[in-house]
Amino acid sequence: MKTYILFLFALLTVCLTSCDDWLDVRAGNTIKEEDQFRTYKGFRDALTGCYMAMADQKTYGQRMTMTTVELLANLWYCPEENKTRTPEYYYLTTHSYTQDAVLTPIDEIYRGLFNTIAQANVIIKHAEAGGEAINDEKTRATITGEAYAIRAYCQLDVLRLFGQLPQGGSKQVSLPYSYVTGINEMPSYYAFDDYVTLLKADIDKALSLLEDNDPIFQYTFEDLNSPTTTLMEDSYFYYRQFRLNYWAVKALQARMYLYLGENNNAYKAAMSVINAKGIDGNPIMELSGLTDMGANRFACPSECLFYLSKYDINTYANNVLVGGNWGLDWQITSRYLYLTEDMLHQLYLSIASSTGSHNRYNNIWNRQAKAPSGAICPTLKKYWYSEETTNDLMLKHQIIPMLRMSEIYLIAIETTTSLTEANSLYTTYMRSCAVSNHSTFGSTNEVKEEIINEYRRKLFGEGQMFYTYKRINSAKMLWKAEEVQEDEYIVPLPQTEYNPNN
Repeated sequence: MKTYILFLFALLTVCLTSCDDWLDVRAGNTIKEEDQFRTYKGFRDALTGCYMAMADQKTYGQRMTMTTVELLANLWYCPEENKTRTPEYYYLTTHSYTQDAVLTPIDEIYRGLFNTIAQANVIIKHAEAGGEAINDEKTRATITGEAYAIRAYCQLDVLRLFGQLPQGGSKQVSLPYSYVTGINEMPSYYAFDDYVTLLKADIDKALSLLEDNDPIFQYTFEDLNSPTTTLMEDSYFYYRQFRLNYWAVKALQARMYLYLGENNNAYKAAMSVINAKGIDGNPIMELSGLTDMGANRFACPSECLFYLSKYDINTYANNVLVGGNWGLDWQITSRYLYLTEDMLHQLYLSIASSTGSHNRYNNIWNRQAKAPSGAICPTLKKYWYSEETTNDLMLKHQIIPMLRMSEIYLIAIETTTSLTEANSLYTTYMRSCAVSNHSTFGSTNEVKEEIINEYRRKLFGEGQMFYTYKRINSAKMLWKAEEVQEDEYIVPLPQTEYNPNN
């Protein structure tokens, strides 16, 4: 039986004056694999299809950023009565993985990740088998490098969600690391150490292919977001923030090392991004809280090393998160996710004296939303923008952050062995939050404690806190009364999937 590609989307014509056409890919058709990769356009369409798959609501488009994984971290208000109103939410917060309400979201995440990985594998297979359709070596290397990076990004999250504790656990879990390209092929399963070896190899491979070949080495991110002034021969390589560019993969490497407890390597990778200079001699990217918040760009797109495009995010995300809307009947619309006023206070409790100026506290939380009782129910505005917004919608508003400079600073602060450097980096970080009167750290223990609070504050709604709790094997989650047991950190593989751990 011939293998067919699992995706294949018709890419619309790229326009040099706007990124809309490059990103607005919605139509679909199915063609045979051998025909797909006979042309350079076929490779481009296939790679675009990978990013579209990542942005699906069943994976990073919602479940792995805003809802499911954040519920696992107990970040949303979910009272006992939700057990009958929204059992999915309730049983995710209680980590009741055998409940029927939980099986579907977990299954959708798992299938979505491995569908994306299979698509990346098809690209890698054909690019490495010759890739004659791509005449330019730099272009071929960049496309192949991005495919390796996509596989690594997804496989890291398979490890972080379904895998054993990276440190201090007693339970061992084997997981699939997929190199397969066909719908009838089964990936091999690997023990933790072997899985990690494969993951590191993929990231290293992606970096080696992207280094010096990625257009980000010849242009700045700003240049590549302005195709009317920066004319490249191949317009497909504009808008590198929408792609796993070299510096995004370096950030992914830092994230991986931190999760594995390899702090020295995490520090080196994070600092290489912070210290990197672009072709103009300036930092390749800086923290953007002051500029973005001032322009009502609540997801801080200007500091994102990698984000996904979602043209309809203002509609679907805020059907769940509410965003900047208010006046809703919370008792009837229990599908909404929000905080209580006390939860928002606790979120910023360790820096409560700074909330008067803190631009995240003052901008990304809608504190006008109220329950029928009159109680304030803060809602997240990170994915919301006013319907009157018209400027830079695709680049600055209709996005899902995947890797950002704030996270890189937090990794560097947590992993540096120098208290002086930790305080210096933290000062820069807090200034981007419009906070200048913050306390300094007196010890490395203070650093580690406060940085966990910052992961929760800064990356709220981006799906990272459950993994933060898991990597440090925390017995406590903010807003979860009971201690967290080891099994609660290990999401079981879907029951329909072959599982050698059973």
